[in-house]
This record gives sequence, C-alpha cells and structure tokens, in this order.
Amino acid sequence: MPFALFVLRRLGRGLLTIWFAVTVTFLLLRLLPGDPALAVANPNMTASMRATLLSQYGLDQSLIVQYLKYLWQLLHGNLGVSFAQSVPVADALMSRLPWTLLLTGSALVVTVVLGIPLGVLAASRRGGFLDRLVQMGSVVGQSLFVPSVGVLLLYVFGLTFRIFPIGGAFTDGAYGIAWYLSVLTHLVLPCASLVLIQIGSYVLTLRATLIDALGEDYCTLATANGLSERRVLWKHALRNALLPTTTLIGLQLGFLVGGAVLTETVYAYPGIGRAIYEAVTQLDFPVLQGAFVLLAAAVVAANMITDIAYGLLDPRVKTA
Repeated sequence: MPFALFVLRRLGRGLLTIWFAVTVTFLLLRLLPGDPALAVANPNMTASMRATLLSQYGLDQSLIVQYLKYLWQLLHGNLGVSFAQSVPVADALMSRLPWTLLLTGSALVVTVVLGIPLGVLAASRRGGFLDRLVQMGSVVGQSLFVPSVGVLLLYVFGLTFRIFPIGGAFTDGAYGIAWYLSVLTHLVLPCASLVLIQIGSYVLTLRATLIDALGEDYCTLATANGLSERRVLWKHALRNALLPTTTLIGLQLGFLVGGAVLTETVYAYPGIGRAIYEAVTQLDFPVLQGAFVLLAAAVVAANMITDIAYGLLDPRVKTA
C-alpha cells in the first residue's frame, strides 16, 4: 500500500471517529438531569424575555435542528457561546488548554523516561528480585484510581509534610523566575498522580516485548559473535521492542486525558478538566461539548501520529 494512501485512510478513520464522538457527546449531554435553560434564564425574567433568550441560544428548537446547527457551526470553527460566562467557548477553552497540555505533556515525558529504564531493568533481571518488584509495582499502579492517588499525595505531601502546594497552578503575586518555580512546584503532585497510574502499562509492555526480542535469532547470533549482553540488549533488542511501546503511547493518551480531567478536579488545576467539572455543575452544554470535541480531536490526532510513526518504523504495517 502506498504511504500516501496509508495516511489518507488513517485520516479518514480519524475524522469518522471525531464525528462519532461529537454525536455521542451531543446526545448524552441532553440526557443529563436538569434544565439547561436555567443556566441562561433568570427566574425573575418575564415569559417573553425568557423565550427571546432561549431562542437566541437555540434551546427552543427540536433536537435534530440543534444537532444539525451544531455540526454546521463546528465545520466553521465555531464552538458556540458559553451559557454561564457569555463568552465564546473557544476563548474560554483556549485559556485553559495550555495548562492541560503542560500537565499531560509532562506526565507523558516522565512516564516514558522512567518507564523505559524500568522495563529494561525488569527484562534484563528476568525472574529476579528486581524483576518481581518492578512487576508488582506496575500492577499496583495500574490498579489505582486517579482521584484516590491525588487525595493521598495531597494529604501526605501537601498537608502533612507541606512540601508542595495543594491546589492551583501558580502562586498569586509571583513574577519572573519565582512565577516559573511556582508553576513547577504546583505541577509536581498532579503530574506524579498521572505518572503513577500510567507507568505500569509501559513497563510491563516493554518488559514482555524485550524478553521476546532477546529470544530471537538475531540476538542469539549477536551474542554468539561476542557482543556483550548490555550491547545486545540496548542496541539490538530494545530497538525492536520499542515498536509496541510506541503504539502504546498513542493508545494510552486517551487514558491520560481522562486521568487529567479527574486530576485537575482534585487539585483545582485550571485546565480543560477543571473547565469540564465547572461546566457540569452549571449545565453549560456549549463548554462541555467544546471541551469533549477538543479532547477527542487531540486523542485522535495523537493516535494518527502514532500510526504514521509506526508505519515509518515498520514498513510491514503499510502492506498489511
């Protein structure tokens, strides 16, 4: 299969996935208990004023008309207007997006940087104490619930020992270097919460694929030719073992985004996740829809990039 066709097929699947996510989100939000009109209409309004306001936001129209209008707006890059804030949803979300990108990006980098050495360590010490210890820690980490980890870290490092701040993204009144340091200290606990949950998958996947790679003929031949165990491990086996791990990075990004939503709520971190929590409490449908579309597009884009990168690393994928 030509590489251009391979990319176009992935792009088509990505657009179809985004459309499906948009449709499901639109319908599910309408099933939430409560009247969204309460978010835009004042109880003291007259009937005519209320009707005018609901008509302005399109809440007086049928569900199918609202859906078609919403799709048309999305095609033109319009995410609507927030019920609660009376500002464009795009503006409300763009002010939150950098904080979510900082949190998820940091967690992903730390997870990969720590996960690869731990996976290699476990595979190179297969059956030993360190291998069992790493496996046990990975399984325990995967079994944890993000809010539970967040609350535990807050209690231990935020309240008991008071090493890190317990909420927010920076210290008010800080400027220059002090501001950047405050951003870093506020990032530590939310990032650690996501890393503890995610790292087990990378470690266990890399361990399994690395053990398989070490059993392949080319590694056996390299060892027979006198190459050291360390050189065979890091130069030959690891290169092929990283292919499934590369795919896992894209697949796990969806879980990372979901975890970020919960983490930001626990730590009052001003990202997209916190905006979703606030929008749920206010029945702010446009913000919820915009946030879910933005997150869905980010996850789909990450998976597409991962697929394309995997296709470049392994030509067999394009001909499958």
